[in-house]
Amino acid sequence: MASPGKKAYPLRIDPALWAAIERLAAQELRSANAQVEFLLREGLARRGRLPTAEDPTEVLPPPLEG
Repeated sequence: MASPGKKAYPLRIDPALWAAIERLAAQELRSANAQVEFLLREGLARRGRLPTAEDPTEVLPPPLEG
């Protein structure tokens, strides 16, 4: 069951990839679900696309290079 305020989403994923996520989650003392969320946030942050804290539907534009 999803936590309050969280969106539940069924995910089809390669079994080998899921096993790697489960191993990483165990090493970092997280659940596999929390690990997936962590990796998604990390990936969005790297791309400069992490939602703002004030408005989770608003996405920050990528930083200007130069």
